[in-house]
Formats: sequence, structure tokens, C-alpha cells
Amino acid sequence: MDGIEKITGRIAADASQEIAAIQAEARRQADEIAGRYEAQARREREDILARGRRAADERVERLASVAQLDARKLELSAKQEMLARAYDRALEKLTGLPDGAYTDLLAQLAVEASSTGREAVILSPKDRARYGKAAVTRANEKLGDGHLTLSEQTRPIQGGLILSDGDVEVNCSFETLVRLIRGETDREVAKVLFD
Repeated sequence: MDGIEKITGRIAADASQEIAAIQAEARRQADEIAGRYEAQARREREDILARGRRAADERVERLASVAQLDARKLELSAKQEMLARAYDRALEKLTGLPDGAYTDLLAQLAVEASSTGREAVILSPKDRARYGKAAVTRANEKLGDGHLTLSEQTRPIQGGLILSDGDVEVNCSFETLVRLIRGETDREVAKVLFD
């Protein structure tokens, strides 16, 4: 039986070696496969992180652009408000002139706006009562042979006047004059205010 035991022992030893060799090859292949997948996982992780960083950077840039745009809008809005206040202040100064200067200004406006010298001068209720006769008298004096008349009508204007000749009216109210001059002077006033 020694012979059978030797044969079975050799077969077992050969089988053990073969099993060990197969297991070693399987481990080597498993390690190689695991290494490939780990490398692939690292590459994919790095790609995902890089895409995430790029997306985050793009989002930060977009948010910064939106913030800059909002800031510019707010600044422009504030500048427009300041311009409007400047013209409102100019209107206040016109309506707040001393009596003599205000009467002279009304007379000068009537002279410059008159085309026939025979128009009716329409004022605000306050200005009609306070300056009407004096302004029309001075305007007629400046015209020389002027026949401007003080209208019985009044208009809801802050200051200035309206000349009426039948259906034709020339609006020289301060509100209208300031609005018209604003279109011509906005740029210069902005330079003074903001430069």
C-alpha cells in the first residue's frame, strides 16, 4: 500500500501545487482587475471633481456677472434719481425767485414766445393774482407796440405762462421748459454731479 499512498500523495501534492498555482494566478488576475478598476475609479472621480469645479467656477462667474449687472442697475437708478432731483431743484429755484426777478422772467418769457404781440397770457391762479398785471405790462413795454392781455383763464402750472392766440397755445410753463432743457443738458448735468 505504500505504492498507492505514494501515488495518492504525489497526486495530492501535484493537485495542491496546481491549486496553489491556479489560486496565485486568480489572485494576480483579481489584483490586476482590481487595480484597473481602482485606476478607472480614480480617473472618473477626478473627472467628476474637475467637472464639479468647472461648474462651480462657471456658477460663481455667472453670479458675479449678475451681481455686477445689478450693481450697475442700482447705480444708474440712483444717478437718474439724482438727475431728477437736480431738475426738480431747478424748478423750485425758478418758482422761488424774488418778486421783481420773477415778474421780469414772466415778462421776458412772454416777449420771447410772442409771435403777434396780441396773445393772451395765461398764468397759474397764484401767479395771476400776484404777478399777472405787472408781468403783462412789462412784456408790452419790452415789445414796444405790444398788446398782450392777461387772460381770465388760469392753468394748474407751477410757474411760467402759456400764451394763447385762439386755438394756438405756446406752453412756457416752467415744468415744460425744464423738461425740454433736460433733454439737452442731461449729459452736462450728469458730468457736474458725478465726475
